[in-house]
Amino acid sequence: MKPVFNNLLKNKEFSVSAAILLISSILIFLFTDQFYNGIEEISLWVRAYFGRFYLWLGLGCVFFLLIIAFSKYGRIRLGNSPPEFDRWSWIAMLYSAGMGAGILLRAVQEPVYMFINPPIQTGEIDEIISLEYTFYQWGFTAWAFYGLFALIIGYSIFVEKTDVRLSSGFSAFRKVRFLPKTIDILTILTTVIGLVAAIGLGTTQIEGGLSYLQSKPPGTLWQNMGLVFIICALAFISAWAGVNKGIKRISNWNIYVAILLMLFVFLTGNISEILLNFLQSFYHYFLDFIPLSLASGNFDPGVQFLTDWTYYYWAFWLAWAPFTGIFIARISKGRTIREMILGVLLIPSIGSFFWFSVFGTSAFEIIESWNVYNNEFGNVFTSMFVFFDAYPLPIVTSIIVIILLISFLVTSVDSAIFVLSMFTDKGNPEPKKKYRLLWAVLILIFCEAIIVLGQVKPDSNVLTAMQKFLIISSLPFAFLSVAIIILFCRKILKKTS
Repeated sequence: MKPVFNNLLKNKEFSVSAAILLISSILIFLFTDQFYNGIEEISLWVRAYFGRFYLWLGLGCVFFLLIIAFSKYGRIRLGNSPPEFDRWSWIAMLYSAGMGAGILLRAVQEPVYMFINPPIQTGEIDEIISLEYTFYQWGFTAWAFYGLFALIIGYSIFVEKTDVRLSSGFSAFRKVRFLPKTIDILTILTTVIGLVAAIGLGTTQIEGGLSYLQSKPPGTLWQNMGLVFIICALAFISAWAGVNKGIKRISNWNIYVAILLMLFVFLTGNISEILLNFLQSFYHYFLDFIPLSLASGNFDPGVQFLTDWTYYYWAFWLAWAPFTGIFIARISKGRTIREMILGVLLIPSIGSFFWFSVFGTSAFEIIESWNVYNNEFGNVFTSMFVFFDAYPLPIVTSIIVIILLISFLVTSVDSAIFVLSMFTDKGNPEPKKKYRLLWAVLILIFCEAIIVLGQVKPDSNVLTAMQKFLIISSLPFAFLSVAIIILFCRKILKKTS
């Protein structure tokens, strides 16, 4: 392994990223409260001053992708070979990497929150408003951020035959000293921090489920560390096996189990009400998409709500977009630009809409049957398990949720290991296995360190700080998004003129 470490130390992107992570970990441990307060203040500043810019950017990304998809450029094929993966596996992998455990975390809690606290007043009933706004926050805009980076990177590596790294796709970036490496370092840092946040949220929900089932307080430090170790070990095995043998199979498993879980709720619930709410909410979401996207008129929920919810989501999606976009581009070889864009925009979005309709509508009916609601679904980590208490076989379904949570987390981590290994291996779309091993170990160490810190200083909100860091790192990616749209348009216009 010594030659591998020597090669990595010579890799500036890796060595600088590792140094920043190490120094950050030390500072977090020594100055936990100050670090959290600083992160919180900066993240609020980003949302306050750039929130509206994020809204316009999100709407612009959706329309830009649609224009490209339906133009003559949409016929361009990413590579000369047939699609590497069948459509089902392709959808499963992009969905697992792009949303993953989030749909389990928010399946009940978010629609119920919107139902109890309607963000907008449009004259529709609260159930429809709740689902419409949930659709908005998990729909076309989120996937447009991912799709934008997937388009740029996919075009670069499969049409122009350049490096997979974003900085290699545009000569304008390479002309500015330090900018290419800065972009790559920021992508690596955001990916690692995002993984810490995702694993922290996911393991907390797993803990919440286990403690709820056993009527016990949350798990010990060793239990938490054990969960993280299991997730990272499984992710390493998957990444070691590669996209075809590892990541694809686990992603397919995720989708099969998630669909079965959703069908269980759908078939035992009020089917006609679920379908009606889904169709009506989707209709209004589609009709209201532009005013929703700009928070104008009756569709403005107010600065505080936007700051706590929509701006937060947009910043989160943006921060994840380069990493997720690279992975989507990697698995989209052989597809046309039109198929990739429409597939990324529409299929995961509509799937999420139906998911939230099933769980949201069913949760609304449970609340109505209680007569009095005491915020039973208010806890994002236990709401799913409280929900299944109202259904047959609650222990079985809760265990399935826990297994699915672990599986979704594994597909997020293995995708990240694969992408980070591509960066380290000079943009190789099939990175050497030694790099996959090293990144798996490094991610495990950093995640365990943050988990330990969170237990040592339980009132410090360390994991929350990691999430807020993503909001800060989203700002340069927001400006980068504008730059790559302009540069990409210039590139394709120049090529076809």
